Amino acid sequence: MAITAQDVNKLRQMTGAGMMDCKKALTEAEGDFEKAVDILRKKGQKVSASRADRETKEGVVVTSVSEDGSKGTLLSLTCETDFVAKNEEFGAFANSLLEAAVAGGANTVEEIMALPFEGITVAEKIVEMTGKIGEKITISHFEVVNAESVVPYIHSNGKLGVLVGLTNTSGTDATEAGKDVAMQIAAMNPVAVDKDGVDSSIVEREIAVGMEQAKAEGKPEAMLEKIAMGKLNKFYKENTLLSQAFVKDSKKSIAQYLDSVSKGMTVSAFKRVSIG
Repeated sequence: MAITAQDVNKLRQMTGAGMMDCKKALTEAEGDFEKAVDILRKKGQKVSASRADRETKEGVVVTSVSEDGSKGTLLSLTCETDFVAKNEEFGAFANSLLEAAVAGGANTVEEIMALPFEGITVAEKIVEMTGKIGEKITISHFEVVNAESVVPYIHSNGKLGVLVGLTNTSGTDATEAGKDVAMQIAAMNPVAVDKDGVDSSIVEREIAVGMEQAKAEGKPEAMLEKIAMGKLNKFYKENTLLSQAFVKDSKKSIAQYLDSVSKGMTVSAFKRVSIG
């Protein structure tokens, strides 16, 4: 049967695929739109499979906070090139995936992939978008923070996002303080909220490095562990959030800054995701 320009345009509006791809799919499907959509999806699957080994070092980070401010979510959608990452449609797709994740109560990437999305699953939609865009697309991170008050921050390039959870706010509007702390996290990349949150493997490594450095400096054997512990405390001060010097006022630590905003206010959790 003859495939008209109107038919091609209709399929393009339905799928977002290119004109030539739509025409070929409709021709192969003998004008059956449902079959044509399936053909385009299969093409997407082939594209997805052929690009499975590609690296996705570009993309966008998007965030969402519940109406009461107690739950924050962050999603990073990655692709192969900056050209695609900067495309408005790609950013809109990332936000629509985040909305679906929040609405579906997802807590992991795997749970997001199984959610329904426009009549198919998120996983199938990503394959479809891969076929349309021609690049590998991946949900590389999905993070959730629950706290008394959660404040989000997206760096200006859209490739770095932070969620910070605050507690003991005593009813204070913590938005400005939360943004200050989120920007601190973005800039300084702390390893944990405080020393109690530092992974034991990191602690062991820092002690071992400290002892080796002291030994190389010719310090007495009996002093090596004490010197290493001193270096570890310095590591905590520089690399754990609450102990770090506040970027906007180096005379205060983050803990002191938050306490000055509202007595007892502190950070209960944070998530930082960077693309590239």
